[in-house]
Amino acid sequence: MAMSQAALKAEYAIGHDKNAITTQDVSNPDIAKAAGEGKMHALAWMGKNKVEIVEVSRPKIIEPRDVIVRVTGSTVCGSDLHLLHGVIVELQKGDILGHEFCGVVDEVGSSVTRFKKGQRVVASFQIACGECYYCKQKLSSQCERTNANTIANAMYGGRTAGMFGYSHFTGGFAGGQAEFTRVPFGDVNLLPLPDDVPDEKGLYLSDVLATSWHAVVDTGVSKGDVVAIWGAGPVGQMAADFSLLNGASKVIMIDNNWRLEYIQRKYPHIETLDFTKLKSDETVTSKLKAMCNNRGPDIALECAAGEYAKSWGHTIEMALGLETDTSELVNEMITSVRNFGRCGITGVYVGFCNHFNIGSLMERGIRLIGNGQAPVHMYWESLLQMIREGKIDPLRMVSHRVNLIDLDKVYYKFEKKEDGIQKVFVQTRWSAPPCPGSPGLTTY
Repeated sequence: MAMSQAALKAEYAIGHDKNAITTQDVSNPDIAKAAGEGKMHALAWMGKNKVEIVEVSRPKIIEPRDVIVRVTGSTVCGSDLHLLHGVIVELQKGDILGHEFCGVVDEVGSSVTRFKKGQRVVASFQIACGECYYCKQKLSSQCERTNANTIANAMYGGRTAGMFGYSHFTGGFAGGQAEFTRVPFGDVNLLPLPDDVPDEKGLYLSDVLATSWHAVVDTGVSKGDVVAIWGAGPVGQMAADFSLLNGASKVIMIDNNWRLEYIQRKYPHIETLDFTKLKSDETVTSKLKAMCNNRGPDIALECAAGEYAKSWGHTIEMALGLETDTSELVNEMITSVRNFGRCGITGVYVGFCNHFNIGSLMERGIRLIGNGQAPVHMYWESLLQMIREGKIDPLRMVSHRVNLIDLDKVYYKFEKKEDGIQKVFVQTRWSAPPCPGSPGLTTY
């Protein structure tokens, strides 16, 4: 029988009193009890616009290279909202969500030699085999062996890697918004976390840091560039941080809500553009041109996604299934950048869009780059070193700390842009007490 919410909250409180479970403690009797019961709590997709905390069986070792991770931290990504809305195909009721998580090794398969029980780790959001053509080049997002979905292969003209908690379109792997997760090819898809990097910083090596860094370096941001970023969420925020780290002379962020105020507080030197406050004779493109010597920015980065239509025309076409994504932001980028400028797409686009301005792309020599799912394995060791050296601080984008058992409510708050939620750290009963600088716990 599933626990009541009151019982769940009481059980979660055990891990955060003066006898809190630390990430190094594998002898705690509560942990042994959980393992013996064989059940855990997880967030599951239960239908369009509905997620729910459920009690399910714990994952087990299936293959010799599997690792079972006891999750101590996860988060919610803007791309998770595409799952909530049912935009991503091949979701099934009961699928466990969550593609970003860290934790402690709880069990290892017979062929795993790199990790042992009790070791702190962070998981890559994509699942790589480590042995195929792309994996040997550390292009882990394009692994040829971990996603057997035939629809995805036919639709995209090539395979992409499996992903945790992101529908059967990406392999059908259970995600990390749970108390335990099975990590296939664990010796490849886990990175050890050193003692001087707390979970609240190491967690984001799973996705958002690598994704933001890849957007910047893959689109070629370099010294003196003016960079415009569509979307002031966590990926956009870190892309701004990395652009400046790479020598950009100016960063302009485009959005329409309180996130711009968040950016202004955290990064007062970054310029912002609220597209809802433009004059009647202004567009995003004309405003950006005016802000950039009437030529436009050198580089545009799309960190929002193609799900959100701005016009009635695209809203209707998407509702009728005539397109899966809107081309509006991509068109704004193409017309906004200077001639021979570069545009990188990092926000999630699933399939097809209409009314794409290919003429401007061709006539003005614009480079349009699909940054794709960032190859985490190529970057996460160097990004970890940046954290250790203090060059980047992932906690700057974290606005809330929440309990796993409240995660269904957090999804709805995040969807509606309520409570100023930018990026969350989701703790479980196994989590260590908050590190210095971590937001206090918010309960819902």
